[in-house]
Amino acid sequence: MARGTTNQVKSQAPISHVYIGFAGETGRGRVVHTGLWRMADGGNEWVSLAKGLPEAPAIRALAVHPLHPEIVYAGTQSGAYRSNDRGEHWQKMALPDHGLPVWSLLFHPNDPDIIYVGCDSAEIYRSDDGGEHWMRLPVAVRFPDITTLPTANPAKRVLMMGASASDPDLLYAAIEVGGILRSMDGGEHWENLSHGHYLNDDAVDMHGVLASRWRPGTVYTIGRAGMFQSTDEGDHWRHVPLEPLNAKGQVYCRDIREVPGNPRKLWVAAGRDFQGDMGVLLHSPDGGESWSRVDMGHKAPHTMFKLAFDEREPSRMSAATNGGEVYSSLDGGESWAAHPPPPSGTQIYALARG
Repeated sequence: MARGTTNQVKSQAPISHVYIGFAGETGRGRVVHTGLWRMADGGNEWVSLAKGLPEAPAIRALAVHPLHPEIVYAGTQSGAYRSNDRGEHWQKMALPDHGLPVWSLLFHPNDPDIIYVGCDSAEIYRSDDGGEHWMRLPVAVRFPDITTLPTANPAKRVLMMGASASDPDLLYAAIEVGGILRSMDGGEHWENLSHGHYLNDDAVDMHGVLASRWRPGTVYTIGRAGMFQSTDEGDHWRHVPLEPLNAKGQVYCRDIREVPGNPRKLWVAAGRDFQGDMGVLLHSPDGGESWSRVDMGHKAPHTMFKLAFDEREPSRMSAATNGGEVYSSLDGGESWAAHPPPPSGTQIYALARG
């Protein structure tokens, strides 16, 4: 794909916004940046969004409703919040979660009124009515011994969730650290699929999962050790070879998305490692069969952490690093422009568009 031009023509489509959230790791002694900001396409100033959020909000998850872009959801250090006016005002949702940090939000591909929230301690919550009422799903699994070592992250955070469009009862969750979980009955029972994700060290440090809409039954997972693929809903896995970026011959993959309305096109946010000095975007035009590094026309100086698409206008997409850089493309990734630096904070842990 030819890239590098930063001059982009404004679309006549409805205005789209970029949302960024600052946070950090939840381990003791870790640095945490805070704040939630919004910028409209064509703008050059970030607007702070804080009314109704907890003090110094650590935002680790953001999601814009796929049909109603004025509705935005945010995951904070003390639960999940919803805004009905593009982030101007927020209300806490009544999850029975005793205030756990929220790491992921998912709209079910068949019904956006069905929402999942993933938290620390491998806790997952479900709402069937757009967030008015919630139930805790019974996630009870045994994690591999390697994830319970003294050096492992004990949080068992649900970093990303995925749902099958072809089988509404098939759900996945990526656990850091712990592996990939699967439910085949809508969340009533769960199993750990980590047997297929060992590579050299704690390759069960998983960051993302994607159930392909283009190839039902195909699942992609990403993590510290790169990417894995299953063609049988997660029963068996193979390591996907990617261009190596670090001394281990691996790629640190942090986020994976398919283009709304065109699931054959996949994107991955990656870098050398967690706090790497280089961020990259990887792109597949063929449903994951081949991957190449994208020439954005910019050198991202930190690991690329997050990706987001506008569901209404999928050609509008954004990417962000965990060092504070934000980039957007209005033409499906053909050309990219860098946004002005946010007024405060650099650790971008959440990104959304709409």
